[in-house]
Amino acid sequence: MAGRKAAMVVEKNKKVVLRRHVTGFPTEEDMEITVDTIELGVPAGLTAVLIKNLYLSCDPWMRGRMSKHEDGATVPASDFVIGEAMVNFGVGKVVGSTHPEFTAGDLVWGLSGWEEYTLVTQPESLHKIKHTELPLSYYTGVLGLTAYGGFTHVARPKKGDFVYVSAASGAVGQIVGQLAKIAGCYVVGSAGSDEKVSLLKTKFGFDDAFNYKSESDLGAALKRCLPDGIDIYFDNVGGATLDAALLHMRHGGRVAACGMISQYNLEERDGHGLRNLFYIISNAIRVEGFTALDWFHLYARFEEEMARYIKEGKVVVVEDVAEGIESAPAALIGLFSGKNVGKQLVAIARA
Repeated sequence: MAGRKAAMVVEKNKKVVLRRHVTGFPTEEDMEITVDTIELGVPAGLTAVLIKNLYLSCDPWMRGRMSKHEDGATVPASDFVIGEAMVNFGVGKVVGSTHPEFTAGDLVWGLSGWEEYTLVTQPESLHKIKHTELPLSYYTGVLGLTAYGGFTHVARPKKGDFVYVSAASGAVGQIVGQLAKIAGCYVVGSAGSDEKVSLLKTKFGFDDAFNYKSESDLGAALKRCLPDGIDIYFDNVGGATLDAALLHMRHGGRVAACGMISQYNLEERDGHGLRNLFYIISNAIRVEGFTALDWFHLYARFEEEMARYIKEGKVVVVEDVAEGIESAPAALIGLFSGKNVGKQLVAIARA
């Protein structure tokens, strides 16, 4: 009939949802793949952007959102809702928009659902991708802000600093180590396999590295690799590793507390009690935590700087890509046993 509104195209939408809140170590069975449908457009009267997800970031911090926190608990982000798509940063292509800054075909990155299509009702959380000549997947890792913000603005490196990075072959650690070398620092990293240690030395340019699983005494390993002490500890692990690093920090040292993957799956009563906190006082150590969200105001400047480093070969990237949304639960669980080599991400579709 003339004047009738054309029917909107409907697509199936696979998503990863949380089946139950988790205590202790998560398993793939705590998540499931569900399928519903989605209209490929933005509902009338709503200012939003519909994106087709291309790559999803897979990060340890998601573990905290899989647990149930008591009302009033201070947590970095709210708990995942059972039965709804889990959320993390991702890269996508705009397929529909009622927001003036986005049009169909735009490539964007930002917070997205762990699903094939996401209706983003807060478009201010999205960023247009400027450097489409680089792999789009880089916007889930190296072109995210965590490593840059934490190292540059929290650790505040100086030429000649002695830097230690834990979980150094992961998404953040590999970039921190390379930024440290650009800044003129001496860099040591730790990782959980001989393969990863080799990667740190041969591909990422670390001055030294060790396999923490082969060391009976973390303190002795740090003393061997950094006999003059540590100026900057970029902490991705927490627990016993943080405790050992505090003992070896130099006067005026800085600890950039990025993550504590050794603690995420522990019950509260099993958490590692730090014994060397006194050294924060005696050695005037500054310990500061942060998240990537703290540095979004720097993004435009950061993006240009990091893109230049990549193009000049000063920063290289190793990715561990799981194919298909069905592979996302296994990819996430694998982070907690160190199965990934480099940045873990999930490829959903191609641009």
